[in-house]
Amino acid sequence: MRRRHFLAAFAAAALAACATGQGTARYDLIIAGGTVYDGSGEAPRAADVAVVGDRVVAIGDLSNARADRRIDAAGMAVAPGFINVLSWATDSLIQDGRSQSDIRQGVTLEVMGEGESMGPINDAMRAEMTARQTFVRYDPAWTTLGEYLEYLERRGVSTNVASFIGATTVRIHEIGYEDRPPTPEELARMQELVRQAMREGALGVGSSLIYAPAFYADTDELIALVAAAKEFDGGYISHIRSEGDRYLEAIDELIAIARATGARAQIYHLKPAGERNWRLSEAGIARLDAARAEGLDITADIYTYNAGATGLDAAMPPWVQEGGHDAWVRRLRDPAIRARVLAEMRAPAADWESLYQLAGGPENVILIGFKNPALRRFTGQTLAQVAAARGTSPEDTIIDLVIEDNHRVDTAYVLMSEENIERNLRWPHTMIGSDAGSMAPEEPFTQFSPHPRAYGTFARFLGYYVRERQVMPLAEAIRRITSLPAQALAIRDRGRLAAGYYADIVIFDPETIADHATFADPHQYATGVRDVLVNGVQVLRAGEHTGATPGRVVRGPGWTGWRAD
Repeated sequence: MRRRHFLAAFAAAALAACATGQGTARYDLIIAGGTVYDGSGEAPRAADVAVVGDRVVAIGDLSNARADRRIDAAGMAVAPGFINVLSWATDSLIQDGRSQSDIRQGVTLEVMGEGESMGPINDAMRAEMTARQTFVRYDPAWTTLGEYLEYLERRGVSTNVASFIGATTVRIHEIGYEDRPPTPEELARMQELVRQAMREGALGVGSSLIYAPAFYADTDELIALVAAAKEFDGGYISHIRSEGDRYLEAIDELIAIARATGARAQIYHLKPAGERNWRLSEAGIARLDAARAEGLDITADIYTYNAGATGLDAAMPPWVQEGGHDAWVRRLRDPAIRARVLAEMRAPAADWESLYQLAGGPENVILIGFKNPALRRFTGQTLAQVAAARGTSPEDTIIDLVIEDNHRVDTAYVLMSEENIERNLRWPHTMIGSDAGSMAPEEPFTQFSPHPRAYGTFARFLGYYVRERQVMPLAEAIRRITSLPAQALAIRDRGRLAAGYYADIVIFDPETIADHATFADPHQYATGVRDVLVNGVQVLRAGEHTGATPGRVVRGPGWTGWRAD
């Protein structure tokens, strides 16, 4: 299939190359009269963009060329489709393949796999995945990561999809939720799972090291997994082991893994978390610059908010979570264990990461998602408000809510400073990821209150930080969300507007693009993006979804299908 796409694009490009006299070529589509930002970071230019099939075939003055259809882009920016390097649309795309909240911001590729991926899974993992489902219900009939991605493509998605293989997923597959190192035999099987995923098109290995059971993996285990991915030119991407008190040491671990394996490495949502750690921002970037000067390919991504979102599990020590969710809840019901957990939640976290402590207080902890309908009245309230209403301490309230919800409880933690967000955005190797699903203001998504980043990350970047705060020129900002992630993730033929590249194209108004979602009212679409094409098919027209689902699986450098080229 890949070879057929290539030959079609080659033929289209050859046709365009013959059109030196204008009017001799005929195109499927011309996007006319826009200001083209090609993704390189270079200055924009007034130009037309021609598409044949699923590829861009010409850029320039095509005013006299013939086309089956024209889109007038006068007064608009025309750019490559935006790449969301940290997407949690893993199940939201199963529910609604239109990817509304991201498409309406110009996102044309969702990249998944922060520590956990949707494959490989075994029977026990499949049963657990089914049991832990909340608003989105589905039958995980696949086994491998590649099968999951192909399932999305067959089902119909508007965005393209790609994924890392989760280091946590591989660990659970072979070890379960035990706090111990793998045996040599288990580690060898884990490496083989990584190799299989790479052959299927995974981009590399992703980790998320503050959570159990990922927390139990040591550096050597991670090096072994990343080394297996590197055999196929795969990369490593990580929610590092600490974003708080051991922030610099955690950066050092990522650099050590890159150095030991030679793999590209990226830090998820680069940030020093907690006010006492904000001072570490400059030192962290200095470490990354030193690693790059050494020759290591180190990059980072960020979301454009001062609050992160995860669960109340990030407020409890990892040891109590050993064995998985059910074992965790059983322990919390034991009075003696509960007392120990309460003591550790209140004492300085010496060897684990407490986002509750880093937030600085219960007023900076926002509860945004419950599984139990009886608890949904607390959605959008702070932990301080809920604790006061229930007459319990914040720490007791955390434990009680996890038990009553029988779920980790989706939670936002206010952790970052605006000064550091802008500093990290200015680092030339930082790109953008939403760290959220892609949804719509309709059932079942309206049953919970997501972090506003699900609706606003990219629009907020281009509107607030680029247009209003002027942290960088627009051409550079577009590079950060197009060609930079494509290069960092070794993605072929995407991220640029150039002949031969896939026709993932965004037409937007740089003067009006804006986010509107808030914690109080998160289900609000961003505005300012007018038209979006994915693989040459128009998915957004005049700000409205067309219903088209032309998204495809985007595969990494180890995919066996590349051999057909």
